Amino acid sequence: MPPFETLSLRPPYLIQAIAGRSDDLVIAFASIGHDATRVPSPEFVRSATAQDRPALFVMDNSRSWATASGFDEALAQATATLQSRQKITRILAIGASMGAFAALRAAQTLPMTAVLAISPQYHPAAQWETRWREWTQSLPETLTAPLPQGPYICLMHGLADDAAQAQRFPTQKGCDHILFADQSHATLAPHIKARGLIEGLIDAALAQDRRRLLRILHGAGGQRRQLPR
Repeated sequence: MPPFETLSLRPPYLIQAIAGRSDDLVIAFASIGHDATRVPSPEFVRSATAQDRPALFVMDNSRSWATASGFDEALAQATATLQSRQKITRILAIGASMGAFAALRAAQTLPMTAVLAISPQYHPAAQWETRWREWTQSLPETLTAPLPQGPYICLMHGLADDAAQAQRFPTQKGCDHILFADQSHATLAPHIKARGLIEGLIDAALAQDRRRLLRILHGAGGQRRQLPR
């Protein structure tokens, strides 16, 4: 595995890169992590850099759901540095939980081809949502996940404990919402990773091969969201 290079350090954001010769760029956003005293670790490293893709890994030490000042600037700086070195044709953002929320936020800043958002919160600081209260108590209760127009977006949720967040996401053209009846917020990303499916999802989303992407997720137990009539 090539070494990590720090491209942007604008506390609380740290953005590291792994070089690659492909003109597809994957940007992976970290979740809260397991140790609150340390900067979250880069996530999806192997899949993001497969096929010699360059990748950026974005960590938010304040666990602010990408609301702390400087998010757009840090992301733009790191991406511009990479683009000054090589041609970048397509960009995909991926993340789980808080990282999925940040990936959706990033699509408001950069011209994304696609976003893969695993277990994103729609209302991270809602009064009824207590799971991340240690981190979200300083966030506005009205904060909601954006669904930018333009990139293809695939949302994924486990219904065991994330139904309340999942059902609040609106529907829109160009966005597929995949629900897993037997998975939870914490198990969904590991469930998909353990089956070696992340790389295929990235490939399909970058190629805009929606049929392949849905087939992969259906094989893992996901079903497209059906709204009440």
